[in-house]
Amino acid sequence: MCMDKETNNDMTWPKGYKPKDASTENLAIRFGLISNILKEKPVKKINTEIFNVMATRRSTRKFSKNPVEMWKIDKILAAADTAPTAGNYQGFEIFYVRDNAKKDSLVKAANNQPYVNTPVVLVFCMNPDRIKLDFPKEVISKFSIQDSTLAAAYSQLAASALGLSSIWIGMFDETKVKEIIGTDLRPTSMLCIGYPIKKRPPKSRRQLKELIHVVD
Repeated sequence: MCMDKETNNDMTWPKGYKPKDASTENLAIRFGLISNILKEKPVKKINTEIFNVMATRRSTRKFSKNPVEMWKIDKILAAADTAPTAGNYQGFEIFYVRDNAKKDSLVKAANNQPYVNTPVVLVFCMNPDRIKLDFPKEVISKFSIQDSTLAAAYSQLAASALGLSSIWIGMFDETKVKEIIGTDLRPTSMLCIGYPIKKRPPKSRRQLKELIHVVD
């Protein structure tokens, strides 16, 4: 089952999502809303030191059933909206899956990985039709994958800053996922977010001298 689509001469988008023309959109209002969400004062202190957030983030596969507060979900989604994209066209969409039956179906579509069913499940999809740049189709597709991936990464870091944990899911049956969330758009990743049963320290990484290759 695929989601119905609305079309015009230039664009295709999922039903229920009709982006405004950039020439008519009031960017001041949009950025004002994002700013208000990101600056909203939380009930508890959150970790806003970006390097500490990156250093302490760790994937989790055992989540508590405790729900995630809506204000935290708002911040996670707003963070995705601030990610850099090709030409600022935002060639991606986010599907926030709340239905428990659909979450169960996503578990099966993701090779029966049980931790896919978490309090917050976000499916990031490509939408190359949003990217109005004069490049070959394969280049536009690459841009859209990058847009979607960056948005997911921003959301993941935001979740960590808010005291949450997550698991990035990259192995799944794309056709089944599209059927479950009701879209023709290609999914690139799923981000499953919640409170960890046990907070663990980050795992060791390669030394920078092994990772970085200097080209003179």
